Amino acid sequence: MEKQIKGRFEIFCRDPFDPCLKTHKLRGKLENYWSFSVSETHRVMFEFLGKREVGLIDIGDHSIYQ
Repeated sequence: MEKQIKGRFEIFCRDPFDPCLKTHKLRGKLENYWSFSVSETHRVMFEFLGKREVGLIDIGDHSIYQ
């Protein structure tokens, strides 16, 4: 999993909206956050802090949304 996460972060650093990441804005109580896919079951939750800066919130399965 670590290798897969590293690969996704490399793509994310080049283009946070690369289609393979399936980046999307979250809703409800998490509406200030975004998420991208690492695998079918694992996600990275983050927030945009500036034009070229993000803050990582959590990495894990769908339970990160709770």
